[in-house]
Amino acid sequence: MRATWNGTLSTGRFEALSLPGLAWPIELRPHPRARSLRLRLDEGRGLLTLTCPKCMSRKAALEWARGQASWVEAQLARVEPGEPFEPQRVVPVEGRDIQLLWDGSRSRTPLLSGELLQCGGPREAFSGRVERFLRTRARDRLSNETARVAALAGVTVRSVSVGDASSRWGSCSASGAIRYNWRLILAPSHLLQWVVAHEVAHRVHMNHGPEFRALEKRLFGSDVAAARAELRALGPRLKRVGRPL
Repeated sequence: MRATWNGTLSTGRFEALSLPGLAWPIELRPHPRARSLRLRLDEGRGLLTLTCPKCMSRKAALEWARGQASWVEAQLARVEPGEPFEPQRVVPVEGRDIQLLWDGSRSRTPLLSGELLQCGGPREAFSGRVERFLRTRARDRLSNETARVAALAGVTVRSVSVGDASSRWGSCSASGAIRYNWRLILAPSHLLQWVVAHEVAHRVHMNHGPEFRALEKRLFGSDVAAARAELRALGPRLKRVGRPL
């Protein structure tokens, strides 16, 4: 979706607005490097994000977005329900199908054994305990893999953390802080390894040029294009896991 509006943007803050004609709230995201308008569904937060040039008027940007109502309805019709962390549900963990079980008499600390992830304690706390367990597992696994790949690349990493970014699987700052999406722990291990290789390669090259791609391939040790395509295909489902119906 592209447009060529001109004008003056009234504010640089991100805003979530209810716009007549659009089923979901819309968040306006002015960006200094944007050259056109881009509208995207953020399923995780249940809103639309509209990226626009910083020099564009808010009125013009929102009017353009209202004209995309048919596209929005078509996209929403394809949105699948969330997969909450509830007892008896099956969710992916490290690429394997794992069944969630609750037993109030068991320990409150989740235990992953074989094809089962079991947790006790109050029933209403089950979902939160499972998510915290997976986030911790993700941070530990990603920290260890990052240390291994960083040593291979001959670089240092200042810190490793996890979050739940809607559009990125990882990011690397110039200071050496790397942040990953905790949902990588749901994916097959080789996809987590590729994202780590990608971010560690940015410790040497803060771009995506030929030298970066060569280092990324060496650190990953496998087919980068295939891993990227696999994660792109799997990503929508991973981002539904843990979300409400």
